[in-house]
Amino acid sequence: MTGLAARALLAVVFWPSLFFFWFLGPFVFFLLSTTSSEVCPQLETRAQFLAAANGAIPMLVAQNLIYAIPIVCLVLWGRLFPDPERARHIVTCIKLFACAAVIGALWEYGSSLICDGYGQPFFSPLWQMTSYLPIVGLVIYVPLYVLAFSLGRAFSTREDVVEDEASPPA
Repeated sequence: MTGLAARALLAVVFWPSLFFFWFLGPFVFFLLSTTSSEVCPQLETRAQFLAAANGAIPMLVAQNLIYAIPIVCLVLWGRLFPDPERARHIVTCIKLFACAAVIGALWEYGSSLICDGYGQPFFSPLWQMTSYLPIVGLVIYVPLYVLAFSLGRAFSTREDVVEDEASPPA
């Protein structure tokens, strides 16, 4: 019974965190972590732009720690209910998540640094290339979401329930 309770507890943490943090969180954190367009016209020197961009770093760290909650749940499920096939998928999830976190942080930091275009004269045009990172992130996020969702579904489904049964027990 403790295995079922652990599975249920992890499912209670996994599903809401997957929905709220992974699907809704990026919009909220992006708005909080980048320099607002109202602040941009007030910045005049390179040091001010750097200070504004560096001010976003604590939010980016907090964001990635919060985003890691579903991955931690998958790792705990993998430890509690070992399965070599699922373990490989969990490792793939971790790698995809690490890539997505780095790309997301670069994008948000770069967005803060160029400050919606006002900071372009102060910094290398390379920072302007960060505007293309959401496309790369999307390429990583889609398989990550699908894999995490399927792993979560597999782990949170009771083993004694057969999926192929179309009718309820009599």
